[in-house]
Amino acid sequence: MILLVLVAFVLIAGVTILQYKQQSEEYHRERMERKEDQVIASINYTLETTTWPATTENLKYIFRDEIYKISDVQNVSFNIYDLEGNLVTSSKPYSEEDSTMLRLNDSILNYIAMSPYKRYVEKHMAAGDRYRSSYSYITDMRFKPIGILNIPYFEDDSFNNRELRSFLFRLGGVYVFILIIAIFLAYFISKYITRSLKTISDKLQETRFRSGVANKRIVLEHASEEIYNLVNAYNSMVDALEGSAVKLARSEREQAWREMARQVAHEIKNPLTPMRLSVQNFQRKFDPSDPDMEKKLSEFSRTLIQQIDTMSSIASAFSNFASMPAQQNETLNVVEIVRLALDIFTEDYIVFITHEEEVVAKLDRTQLIRVITNLVKNAIQSIPEEREPKVVVSVFSEGGKVKITVADNGIGIAEENRDKIFEPKFTTKTSGMGLGLGMVKNIVENYKGSINFTSHPGRGTVFTIVFPKQQPEEEPKT
Repeated sequence: MILLVLVAFVLIAGVTILQYKQQSEEYHRERMERKEDQVIASINYTLETTTWPATTENLKYIFRDEIYKISDVQNVSFNIYDLEGNLVTSSKPYSEEDSTMLRLNDSILNYIAMSPYKRYVEKHMAAGDRYRSSYSYITDMRFKPIGILNIPYFEDDSFNNRELRSFLFRLGGVYVFILIIAIFLAYFISKYITRSLKTISDKLQETRFRSGVANKRIVLEHASEEIYNLVNAYNSMVDALEGSAVKLARSEREQAWREMARQVAHEIKNPLTPMRLSVQNFQRKFDPSDPDMEKKLSEFSRTLIQQIDTMSSIASAFSNFASMPAQQNETLNVVEIVRLALDIFTEDYIVFITHEEEVVAKLDRTQLIRVITNLVKNAIQSIPEEREPKVVVSVFSEGGKVKITVADNGIGIAEENRDKIFEPKFTTKTSGMGLGLGMVKNIVENYKGSINFTSHPGRGTVFTIVFPKQQPEEEPKT
């Protein structure tokens, strides 16, 4: 809109200037022709009334005094030349040194002779002003050329230029006013158009393909048909996303349960096989009269109890992983709780380091103990038997966060296992279900914390946990 106004102003100004120039050109042409006709009429009248014969030789005598009278009456200066181009007489003073005035050049004579109207107009510039010079034949009563009439004409455009400047100034004022209105209209119209687009853009940025997150439909009023079509397309996409998210969530849950059931079945089958073999072996060798029967029965019972305990631990591990208890946030001294968690371990190579006697945070006591015990157990199990074991647990605070590290000198984590270390059921040990680190990560992330590790294969691993001292929803308002 603004560009249209500017282009219109430039075009109208250009057309106006061109029109003024054409009008000025037409005005000067017609005015010069009128002057020329009037002078020629006066010259013809003088030739008719004079007693001198109308010849080229007598022109200087005929117009010796009459040239001044005609010039005064017509208010125009003019010159009379013979047919050779030599100056005969002039109505204005001239000097003998003015060669351009004393004689016409041959090109002008040729132009007059070749013109069908026996007339030639020369245009030239002098001192920044435009001039015209008209040349035409002076004829006798029989229309025979006897001389050449030259009328110099100065094009005075000062009045037209003032009119043009005045018009352009008024036109510019009008267009400045229109431009201001156009700017305001363009601003409000663009805001009206982009308001709907901004709403759609914001909704698109908020769109999430995730279960549990409801993507809102867009409701617009007073929008154009194109915007309505765009909104309808977005709303259809949101509906499709919601349906896909529900299907995906159901599929993920079913897949998770299938994986869990497969893992449970696998882990339960491991103790069932030795139990079956023990029962079959006992049944085959059972002899009530055998004097060692009591001893064999005791060994058989002990084997079954061990396998039953193994199955019980499997069930407990899956239960702990699948059903995390609700968080019971309470104000704790993290140093004290970590020390309490380490008391259950009898290994004398477990070292606890802290430079603070009290690091207060809002956490769940039970879940914090589970995190520490799982990490320490993993650290102990990662140390090979031929190596002198060492596990270092440290607690310290960093600003508004609590940092806990568990370091060991075990075998470390291989590069190919780094991305899978927190996955459920992943383990590098020959026993166990690989649920410990997955459960730890779940607990830590529930408290808006983070867990990561650094490991050097063959030298050891350091797990680092960072908890906020206060949960985000409980942060004090400042």
